[in-house]
Amino acid sequence: MIEEASNGKEALEKTDASCPQIVFMDIRLPDESGLQLTKKIKAKCSCTTVAILTSHDSPEYRQVARECGASHFFVKGASDGSEIQSFIKSLLET
Repeated sequence: MIEEASNGKEALEKTDASCPQIVFMDIRLPDESGLQLTKKIKAKCSCTTVAILTSHDSPEYRQVARECGASHFFVKGASDGSEIQSFIKSLLET
């Protein structure tokens, strides 16, 4: 099942209800930092893999993303569909 959330509150409610295998997270959300939301999701659903998908590419964002529990960091426009597809496939095979 694929779910979508329009803001951090909705995303947290949905992950609390289902503890998904994969979450794609943007850094900037309307009501909350995607990095802080990643930290909250990992605290409740430690088995969930969080991948940051953002246009904000900097070493500082990558570092904070790792510290908040993100496993992967994809840059919009720089990461192509095959890279993301390979990432998802590798998760599903484990």
